[in-house]
Amino acid sequence: MKFYIVVILQLMIWSGYTFIEWLSRHDQLTYKVLMFFVFFYLAFLIGNTITKSARKAIFITALSLMIYSSFHYTMAHFS
Repeated sequence: MKFYIVVILQLMIWSGYTFIEWLSRHDQLTYKVLMFFVFFYLAFLIGNTITKSARKAIFITALSLMIYSSFHYTMAHFS
């Protein structure tokens, strides 16, 4: 059950990242990359805190990022 909770929380984090990226659409690429790493670290910390395992946390973080990215780009393709 912890797995699903972490995935849902991380999907919320990636949604927040997309919103913040949209707000900062005129920023330089360097700042967007730094912001991505901040959100990635935040997602990893939440996963590590809940699962108590760094290996599981990095796996879940990468998985949630892939799920969100595929959904995000699929929706962008259709709109």
